[in-house]
Amino acid sequence: MLLASIWQYLLAGLVVGAIYALIAAGFVLIYQVTGVINFAQGEFAMIGAMTTASVVGAGKSIYLAGAAGVLAAAVVGALCYVLAINPARSRKASSVTLIFITLGLDVALRGAGLFVWGTNPMSIDAFSKGNAITILGGVLSPQSPWVFGTDLLVFAALYLFFRHTYAGTAVRAAVANPPIASTFGIPLGRFAFWSFVVAAAIGGIGGVVIVPITSGTYDMGLTLGLAGFVAAVLGGLDSLPGAALGGFVLGVVEKLAGGLISTGWEQGVGFVILVLVLVLRPQGLIGRAARRA
Repeated sequence: MLLASIWQYLLAGLVVGAIYALIAAGFVLIYQVTGVINFAQGEFAMIGAMTTASVVGAGKSIYLAGAAGVLAAAVVGALCYVLAINPARSRKASSVTLIFITLGLDVALRGAGLFVWGTNPMSIDAFSKGNAITILGGVLSPQSPWVFGTDLLVFAALYLFFRHTYAGTAVRAAVANPPIASTFGIPLGRFAFWSFVVAAAIGGIGGVVIVPITSGTYDMGLTLGLAGFVAAVLGGLDSLPGAALGGFVLGVVEKLAGGLISTGWEQGVGFVILVLVLVLRPQGLIGRAARRA
């Protein structure tokens, strides 16, 4: 019975970890390009989830609803950069100031979510019809393959962009040495803008695929954002593969701790991991020890 329970917790943790990995990818993407830790990242998942549920509730197809959710998150991400982050960066604001700006954006977006959608949870059916999926006695929801497939597509797309496109090479060059990149005319400001838009869209995708599993609420972004940040630090803030690894590790550890010890540990264990990583290995599991230029 114990082994069966552990296997079930492991499967559940992998699903949750896949969502954390998407949120962490947004943190890493923005940090790599701009050096900013965007604590509003979780709210883009909330916007994607709630917009999708609203459009489905209006009688539209899940495909149209999902596209609307991702688009809404991307547009909000663009507005956050243009109206808040870029003006501060233009005035040479410190990293601490930028962090506080993103915290303010987090609170503002959560308040906007409360105003638009209220406090009632919103949910939709799984994208695929059918019964729960059984794997070696463990059970997964019909939505789980969509979650794993989304992770695979998103991380594969990011890998191909950064490793096999001219624009991706330019971004990596700009990240490695911003002053020289600027001298050669690489548009750092444009890259920073698009990093926010893409990171917001990735967060929105996470919200779209998770809403059939957990339901959507106006305050879900707070929990997802904190978990995504822990996952990003765990894997390494300068590593997209680290974001994936950190997300899955955190999800599994949370579910195992919640199931085998106490449900109260399911949320608290993430902060224990955060402290241990910052003390023992600040660069993360597979991040580089060198600081950003």
